[in-house]
Amino acid sequence: METIDSIPTSKIQRATRLISTGVKIGGNYLKYYGEKITNPESARDNLNTNNAEDIYDGLKNLKGSALKVAQMLSMEKNFLPQAYVEKFSLSQFSVPPLSAPLVVKTFRKYFGKSPLDLFDSFDANAINAASIGQVHKATKDGKDLAVKIQYPGVAESISSDLAMVKPIAMSMFNIQAKDSDKYFKEVETKLNEETNYYLEIAQSTEIAEACAHIPNLRFPKYYPELSCERVISMDWMTGRHLSEFAKTNTDQHLANKIGQALWDFYMFQVHQLRKVHADPHPGNFLVDDAENLIAIDFGCIKEIPESFYTPYFELAEPEKLNDPEIFYSRMEALEILSSKDTPQETVYFSKLFKEILSLLTQPFQSETFDFSDEAFFGKLAALGEKYANDKELRKMNVNRGSKHFIYINRTFFGLFSLLHDLKATVETKQFVV
Repeated sequence: METIDSIPTSKIQRATRLISTGVKIGGNYLKYYGEKITNPESARDNLNTNNAEDIYDGLKNLKGSALKVAQMLSMEKNFLPQAYVEKFSLSQFSVPPLSAPLVVKTFRKYFGKSPLDLFDSFDANAINAASIGQVHKATKDGKDLAVKIQYPGVAESISSDLAMVKPIAMSMFNIQAKDSDKYFKEVETKLNEETNYYLEIAQSTEIAEACAHIPNLRFPKYYPELSCERVISMDWMTGRHLSEFAKTNTDQHLANKIGQALWDFYMFQVHQLRKVHADPHPGNFLVDDAENLIAIDFGCIKEIPESFYTPYFELAEPEKLNDPEIFYSRMEALEILSSKDTPQETVYFSKLFKEILSLLTQPFQSETFDFSDEAFFGKLAALGEKYANDKELRKMNVNRGSKHFIYINRTFFGLFSLLHDLKATVETKQFVV
């Protein structure tokens, strides 16, 4: 496997790498303009494929926030071209890891000793590598452990990385500069939290204890005495990544069982704890041979303030969604509509968000929901494409919505996507706000 002996950590080094990626993208567009004349049917697909490959190749060796943004985008299956989704999804748990010498060097920096001074055995070759850290297998006192090591310079480069990828994100999602800082600040805050491994251990322990009663759900135990600000040690959990399980499983009953555990896990967090594991991608879940779902990463936890929770979930109730007075009131509470809007903006965004909410809340409208329903996900994809190509939308002030939408929507899109991969039918049950 390809390994990395060093990671660019200075602003100049990282900026240079991103600039070279930008040059490649510029070349791809030149090819596209020429190909569009001779081969218009495949020109756009070729552009997307080339851009996705060059962006991912440019980010995978940088690690950190830039790669994390790619990972987040890979979950937007209904709003990004498939080429981006496929390439960026590699950042979930399959990127080039640090070389063994760099692992030992990193370990000495934080512990003042080598891994073998702490563990009975330690495999210096990574088992998995993602955007912020990589995982190694170790043993201690007869226990198999997973040791997650954060990449050098990741925490220190968050702010500068986001500043560099901000123009790309604004272009892709039609975000206007005015009033956009709150969204990028929310992402920066969460990324800073994800690099705080002391915080992750506390969050992991808290949620694991609170959710211990949920059937068919397991969590690793964490070992603070073998952890530090950039290293976490936990039980080694044996199982298949959720995506691998979903691809090979042919037992519908088992798919439903795992899907139900996943759904119950998220609903309990959202509605009881008012905080949620906001990184629901396949690399963060395993399925073991005893037919349990295992949650293994709690770096990204989003707290849900009551001021957002109440209006957000009230609109999951059809009678409130279809009551004009309640609808407009909740739209203002969620910062989607404001008194400063023109009549045209009010009508346009009311229609847009009502259409989106009417579709996204369908799983909550019945006792059970079949997430293998291709018609439902086809409508999601069509809706995303419709507004991605809406010229009228691009003319408006589209910086709409509370900053809390970023991670709450990410949570539900990710959850729905995982359940769709499983082809699970789950008891969604009604909830009361």
